[in-house]
Amino acid sequence: MRNPAVARLLSAAAWIIALIFFAPVAWMVLTSFKQEADAASSPPSFFFEPTLEQYRNIFSSEAGSYFLNSAIATVTSTLLVLLLAVPAAYALSIRPIKRTQDALFFFISTKMLPIVAVIMPIYVIAGQIRMLDNILTLIILYTAMNLPIAIWMMRSFFLEVPGEVLEAAAVDGASLTRTMRQVLIPMVAPGIAATALICVIFAWNEFFFALNLTAANAATVPIYLMSTMTSEGLFLAQLSAASVLASLPVVLCGWFAQKQLVRGLSMGAVK
Repeated sequence: MRNPAVARLLSAAAWIIALIFFAPVAWMVLTSFKQEADAASSPPSFFFEPTLEQYRNIFSSEAGSYFLNSAIATVTSTLLVLLLAVPAAYALSIRPIKRTQDALFFFISTKMLPIVAVIMPIYVIAGQIRMLDNILTLIILYTAMNLPIAIWMMRSFFLEVPGEVLEAAAVDGASLTRTMRQVLIPMVAPGIAATALICVIFAWNEFFFALNLTAANAATVPIYLMSTMTSEGLFLAQLSAASVLASLPVVLCGWFAQKQLVRGLSMGAVK
């Protein structure tokens, strides 16, 4: 049996490590309630009069359009990724063919090329078809960006489905569509939730494509965060408030899906 003293020591160490990692987030939240002068003071001020001025400035600005663009691009691309990744993962796991490994390598090899190496041809093509500064362009790129990872993740979840379940469905005369809808999808629902959250995080935080392919109409939240940094300085409080608001959607998604997320990330961990 584990020594109680060792268990308490490990627990304390885990709390200390967690607090160290959480400290920057706590400082960001704290700074968002400061005046700019207090936020830029050196040494940092721990005692100050809280204010909501930074949040009022954000809500009174045009930040809503940035958040709306991010929401549209993130939600739509995530739905498209799941729509494409689930049947692809099914085919590569439950119905594999001779060249399955080659297909899997091709999917993951698309993540090996740096984004900066493809931005020029993408920019030229988007310009020629009049798709610059268009939210549809970001949706297509985010879908392509997240699809390989989603296929690999969903394949690992489908591999955990017992073959006997599929055999029983086939004996009962269930069609492929019915088997997917009533048998497979409910069983891998935690994996779908985990995959969806990963896609949401990647799409919501994506900066490089948004910076180079958007201007005024399709700019996203990361672009808005960059716009809060002015050359005059004294922008830390405003940037912290905007960062808090930008982090909330992902945090809330993770909070509401935490049970499915934990199950999904732990699928396949124990044989």
